[in-house]
Amino acid sequence: MDAEEQRADEPAGAAPPAPGGDGGAGALGVGGAAGDRGAGTGSGEAGGSGEHTEERSRHWALELGGVVVVAVVVAILLRTFVVATFSIPSLSMYPTLQVGDRIVVDKLAYHLHGVGTGDIVVFATPPDEDCAGPPVADLVKRVIGLPGQTLSLGSGRVYVNGNLLPEPWLTAAMADQTFPGPSGAPYSLHQPYRVPSGDVYVMGDNRTESCDSRYWGPVPESSIVGKVDMRIWPLNRLHFF
Repeated sequence: MDAEEQRADEPAGAAPPAPGGDGGAGALGVGGAAGDRGAGTGSGEAGGSGEHTEERSRHWALELGGVVVVAVVVAILLRTFVVATFSIPSLSMYPTLQVGDRIVVDKLAYHLHGVGTGDIVVFATPPDEDCAGPPVADLVKRVIGLPGQTLSLGSGRVYVNGNLLPEPWLTAAMADQTFPGPSGAPYSLHQPYRVPSGDVYVMGDNRTESCDSRYWGPVPESSIVGKVDMRIWPLNRLHFF
């Protein structure tokens, strides 16, 4: 009877505590901890990826900067010691070179071999040059006489050491239009003229319009900037010399 009363006093349908109930709560705790660890791991990976991306960007920027610096240095060295470009301002070399043409000059050429007759060269403007037009730092002409050669004129043509100089670069109209310079100086070619050692004698292809060695004398080889190798502009007149 007492026992029955005691059982009746217990809440109806109350389930007895499950064994290891605390373990269930502990399992939830482990789950939460595992979730925290998972979240922590995911956050670490995202951070690491960002750092790698930043590092790659810095590395790429450094590489690009290095390439640009090297390219600039190479361009400066090439322009200073190897090649240069010039624009033609006058008709003294017409029709070979025309106003606005751009040419490439090889600065190393005459360090490897001597100057040749017929070469087109760029050289520092001679101090005695006093032709019309604005002053320029450099001129472009064609080499006609080499050191030690004797130049003379006859019937509008050039003779070197008594032999007619073939000049295929002249137009038919200009072939017999080479006349002495205006002064009475020996280099004006009123008389045969021997080119001094270390100098070259130059003329423009447009003989009647060119102010050249007939006007201001021979050019020291040391003042030659380089040999004209190529016309690069305009593109429809691209040409190697």
